[in-house]
Amino acid sequence: QVQLVESGGGLVQPGGTLRLSCVASGIIFSIKSMAWYRQAPGKERELVATLTSSGRTNYADSVKGRFTISGDNAKHTVYLQMNSLKPEDTAVYYCKGQVNVRSGGAYYDYWGQGTQVTVSS
Repeated sequence: QVQLVESGGGLVQPGGTLRLSCVASGIIFSIKSMAWYRQAPGKERELVATLTSSGRTNYADSVKGRFTISGDNAKHTVYLQMNSLKPEDTAVYYCKGQVNVRSGGAYYDYWGQGTQVTVSS
């Protein structure tokens, strides 16, 4: 069993900063990638940023230059530093990990429960 737990969400004023964290635990042989998604009310879940085990990153156009994804492979942790936050960044932020639970096994997606980010004055 693999669990992902996010933390760091909250209420922040426009222009402010937040740092989200996500820790994966349980039976983990390796992690191929970890990513942050978000879902605003009435909208579909969208990809925000991805970090691969090799260190490659990818960002949604809407957050480029403002958000930074980073991670600690040894701790199975990924972070999302969010700067210059805008009201349109308001959403529930979810962490996803592509995890292999045994040598030679397949990678499967595991999701956290989400953390609320609200940007408002």
